Amino acid sequence: MMRYRDGIILSLLVGSFSVVNGQTSGTDQTLPAVTIRGTTPERFSAGQKTQRIDSVTLEQFRFQTLTDLLTYTTPIAFKVYGAGQLSTASFRGTSANHTAVLWNGININQPTLGLSDFSTLPVTGFDQLAVQYGSSASCVGSDAVGGSILLMNNPKWQQPGFQASVGQQLGSFRNYGTQLGIRFVSDAGKRWQIAGKSFFYTTNANNDFPYRERGNYFVEHSITKQKGFIQDLYFRNQKNQQLSVNLWLTDNDLTVTPYDTTVRERTRSQSYRFLTTYETNKLTLRLGWIRDIIDYARGNFNNPSHSETDRLISRIEKEFTHSYQSAEVSLRLGGEWSHYRTQVDGYGDQPIQEDRADLYALLRMQWSRWLISANLRQAFVTRFDPPITPSLGVEYSLVKTSQSALTAKASAGRSYRVPTLNERYWKVLGNPDIRPENGFNLEAGLASRWIPTEHLTVTSEATVFRNRIDDWSYWNPESGYRVENLQLVVARGLEWNGSVTYSSANWQSGLTLAYALTRSSQERVYNAYAQDIIGKQLVYVPKHSGRFSAFVAKGKNRLTIQNQVNSRQYITFDNIQFLRGYLLTNVLLETQIKLGPVATRIQGQINNVFDTVYLNVKRNAMPGRNFTIQLICNLNTPKQ
Repeated sequence: MMRYRDGIILSLLVGSFSVVNGQTSGTDQTLPAVTIRGTTPERFSAGQKTQRIDSVTLEQFRFQTLTDLLTYTTPIAFKVYGAGQLSTASFRGTSANHTAVLWNGININQPTLGLSDFSTLPVTGFDQLAVQYGSSASCVGSDAVGGSILLMNNPKWQQPGFQASVGQQLGSFRNYGTQLGIRFVSDAGKRWQIAGKSFFYTTNANNDFPYRERGNYFVEHSITKQKGFIQDLYFRNQKNQQLSVNLWLTDNDLTVTPYDTTVRERTRSQSYRFLTTYETNKLTLRLGWIRDIIDYARGNFNNPSHSETDRLISRIEKEFTHSYQSAEVSLRLGGEWSHYRTQVDGYGDQPIQEDRADLYALLRMQWSRWLISANLRQAFVTRFDPPITPSLGVEYSLVKTSQSALTAKASAGRSYRVPTLNERYWKVLGNPDIRPENGFNLEAGLASRWIPTEHLTVTSEATVFRNRIDDWSYWNPESGYRVENLQLVVARGLEWNGSVTYSSANWQSGLTLAYALTRSSQERVYNAYAQDIIGKQLVYVPKHSGRFSAFVAKGKNRLTIQNQVNSRQYITFDNIQFLRGYLLTNVLLETQIKLGPVATRIQGQINNVFDTVYLNVKRNAMPGRNFTIQLICNLNTPKQ
């Protein structure tokens, strides 16, 4: 039964839209898209599938986390431990340690765990998002085995002026969030043009559920408090020299079962990320510092287990370009050095220090119908010998006209993952002799684009892949959970996505469909007792998954329907026990009002429309139908 509070929210949502619709005209435009700047992994990874998330979708998920966004827009499977709790990715049938998360080109996975908790990464923390499928170790380095998530902060040089933004979200279960920010760009006519952004956000998810059970499954209570601050500054002159400074501070405080003082758990994770970049004449210099802090306590919160890791990062890159007849050739040479220092209670009393370095060469060649990339990277790690990682990618335009395009793609590349600090240095269970994982990724696909009329666009892309990962590390229960290189895993599958969009002077509409078949299994026996798990699907990796979204917009009003469907997920290695598959549906309704220089955007959302009962990793039920409403006011004062 709907709670009284939820009824109020839904009434406000419907009432707001009925009032606003009377103030809009049919001549207004829908939300604009922004130009997306290609990153290094994208430019030098020919033949690989890359998905760019548009600005409209980013705005719709502005108050949500990266888990929520990627769940409804990509086939990445997430292991979610509960509402607002730990969320890790399984990209193309790999584990949580096999997805690289890059922020402005720097890997921000936590070195102790070797992964990122996607529930602590809000969508508002970046301006641009791209998803790169498959291994890209030659461009990215360690962790990019299953895929890479590319987060970017970009200035809007073409929009001189000042903008202030205030946003508020109110949701079911006493959940709410607030965002405050300013963005400015100086006049381009001066010697130095300056751009910047300051942004503060906070989220309080009390998860005050009106039920303790759903479908005879327990619903776990948790409280999440999240806050962060972003500061971006950019300076460029008429010689196109650019200096940028990026700062991202995050603080996530999670308490599970907060009212049971015996079994309650508290995890507080804080990250301090600083990066400065200087670019001139195709030379790029980067210097960064990242501190990750995790405090964990169970029962008594007065004496938590503490871990603190610092990374000092430096990088230099130089790109050389040459035109020969009809061919454009780009060669990027670079090197990176990082120093790690970590103090973890589970390692002992002394801090652990190590150095890592990378040397790489990235080659891109493009002419009329061909695009080829050939890359090479060698990593160096204290007391380790990571493999050399080459890659080769090819794209060929089978059809290339103003109305249609058909491109064939193929790529092959080696990948690796440096063992986490926990895997090497944890007392008793860690293994200092553990070997780096290494993999080999193959993929091929076809991508098409067809514009039959000036109003209609049809796109489609199909990709097949095979990823073989050897020396997969495993915390072996048969040896007291000591970590060992025991597994050989092969992930293979098929991905297809297609879209149809229609646009006219008054109406816009679109339909997107996506399907993924992922078969991921262990293929080598490490003892006699493991025979029955060979060839079985890995745990928490759905074999079938699909995405469906549709929208219709008129003027400044937009209705969006989002759907995701997952098949069963096995929870035991022998595939006897499993979590049932499910379908989730969200509905979003949004509009805009403009009063003078203030543009106000209102978005209402119904999550889990059909009140589906589905389970998380802990086999507890996730929340049922719930509501949110967002109000975002933007004050724009453009330069005249």
